[in-house]
Amino acid sequence: MDLFKLNGDVALVTGAGSGIGQAIAIGLAEAGADVACFGHASKGGLDETAHRITALGRKALALTGTVTSQSDLAAAIDRVESELGALTVAVNNAGIAGPTGGVDEIDPSDWRRCIDICLTGQFLCARRAVPLIKAAGGGSIVSMSSAAGRHGYAFRTPYSAAKFGVIGFTQSLAKELGPHAIRVNAILPGIIEGPRIEGVISARAKQVGISHEEMTGRYLQNISLRRMTSPYDVASMVAFLLSDAGINISGQSLGVDGNVETL
Repeated sequence: MDLFKLNGDVALVTGAGSGIGQAIAIGLAEAGADVACFGHASKGGLDETAHRITALGRKALALTGTVTSQSDLAAAIDRVESELGALTVAVNNAGIAGPTGGVDEIDPSDWRRCIDICLTGQFLCARRAVPLIKAAGGGSIVSMSSAAGRHGYAFRTPYSAAKFGVIGFTQSLAKELGPHAIRVNAILPGIIEGPRIEGVISARAKQVGISHEEMTGRYLQNISLRRMTSPYDVASMVAFLLSDAGINISGQSLGVDGNVETL
């Protein structure tokens, strides 16, 4: 038996059109799962993700919607069950960076949007997916937190608050769903390579009046391994947790961040 395979699993990955979500969706397909790729239509990339999955010989769906919409999630998850089969895996990956600014500068509407997408969206997805995973006889949920869910993050309070919330949600759900043979864990990525962190670094550099390059150096100085995290670093950990190799891991918040010492 290959402990690291996902043969027969059907997975839903939110935010699967780019970055971490795309890497996770493709990684799960490489491990043997069929994958439903859910994401916002304006972001694009879902069709590319689905095409790369089918090229691996697995089934794929590209499903557009937003995690803050109960109707979008209901329609998507209904299609997963009817077209791919019994849902056994949900990966709550969708999220946004949120605003950068002091607490007295952040617009309440930007605060609410960040919390809605990064935290409430995970609740809404789980709320719809859990009955199907129970009916399948068990499975696994992985939710994306962040190093910002372990460390306070000045000038990024909405994001950090949401990611701390994901850890509480994960631990509570693990206790609730354990008797149903459903494992629930959170991943805490660090500074992920890609456009999102470049935007965050630029905004922070502008705020404190230094160059983008100098701010990048400050970020890396706080990481023990002195490197950013790639989406594939995260995808590998997710695949491990979902496989039989992670059969007794639940309720955990696992850093994949090169050991972020502080933010």
